Amino acid sequence: MSLPLQVGLVGWRGMVGSVLMQRMSAERDFDAIETTFFSTSSAGIAAPKIDGCTVFNPILKDGNDLTALKAMDVIITCQGGDYTKAVYAPLRAAGWNGHWIDASKILRMQDDSIIILDPINMPVIQTALSKGVKDWIGGNCTVSCMLMGVGALFKAGLVEWMQTSTYQAASGGGAPNMRELLTQYGSLYAEVKDLLDDPASAILEIDRKVTAKQRGFTPQETQHFRGVPLGGNLIPWIDSDRGDGVSLEEWKGGAETNKIMGWGKQFGHAEVPIDSTCVRVGSMRCHSQSLTFKLKKDVPLADIEAMIANDNEWVKFVPNEREATEKNLTAMNVAGTMDIPVGRVRKLAMGPQYLGAFTIGDQLLWGAAEPLRRMLRIIQAR
Repeated sequence: MSLPLQVGLVGWRGMVGSVLMQRMSAERDFDAIETTFFSTSSAGIAAPKIDGCTVFNPILKDGNDLTALKAMDVIITCQGGDYTKAVYAPLRAAGWNGHWIDASKILRMQDDSIIILDPINMPVIQTALSKGVKDWIGGNCTVSCMLMGVGALFKAGLVEWMQTSTYQAASGGGAPNMRELLTQYGSLYAEVKDLLDDPASAILEIDRKVTAKQRGFTPQETQHFRGVPLGGNLIPWIDSDRGDGVSLEEWKGGAETNKIMGWGKQFGHAEVPIDSTCVRVGSMRCHSQSLTFKLKKDVPLADIEAMIANDNEWVKFVPNEREATEKNLTAMNVAGTMDIPVGRVRKLAMGPQYLGAFTIGDQLLWGAAEPLRRMLRIIQAR
């Protein structure tokens, strides 16, 4: 009988890390591992008490202590890109040969790493394991949620190209961004509460005051979205400017989808062209996407619906009807669940090979934490 894996957890107190702890506890992932919690700021104090988790080391270890980290078979980090930049290379240089499971983007596109989304790319993961790959990186949240919804079309080799317009939640920017959004909503409401309380008040006056308040937010009130208010607004640019008219977030749509599927130069397989327009909207934690596909051949709509609905246990196919769409294909309905609804599936006026769809997923679950804990299970099973 093999010994339990020694697993180190870093960044477990942040937003993604907290969701990861909840999921690992719910799925009893702690039962078969020996867990050591690391901290970059509170080393030496008592380790946390997590439901279902028997902590191997009762004291928090220093997240920058390479000797302590080297004792781990697996390190799972949600600490962010700066931590990965500071620790990963020195740890490998010191001779550590364990499995590194990382929520940050820093190592995603390295040739010796795999972006993990096992319901979609288990063959890619298994091939990499057989070759000795040890770096397992969580994908871009929007890409992961999209593929969980419509990955069946990619697996079947049906996609000639895809264009997506995203509607991404405040949580994609972090917990402070979510707080800022709600604070702005509260300020907007307070600005016009007296008018809202008066049924005879003019809606155009309410609108005027709301717009003036939005435009008058201070730098402190808009600091987390780079000086632009998200409350009652949208921002059609996410992440850094690559200098070619494409944001980094938009570039990820094509680059990461192809890598997840095992396509591109790294794998000796032609890529599928994918373009994106990424928009930040005033939703809390669910990312949505409107998708346009050109398929390689005309496939009956009923067959497409069946492929999507049966691809994995988390896809929830939503009939392209108003009532079903309004009830099931919304951020409010999906937040905090593992469901990935896919709806608005229809052939487009451009021709029978053109397909439209809309999908949504919780950015903190399938978009962040869930692939990490599942990768740990895959490593355990070897």
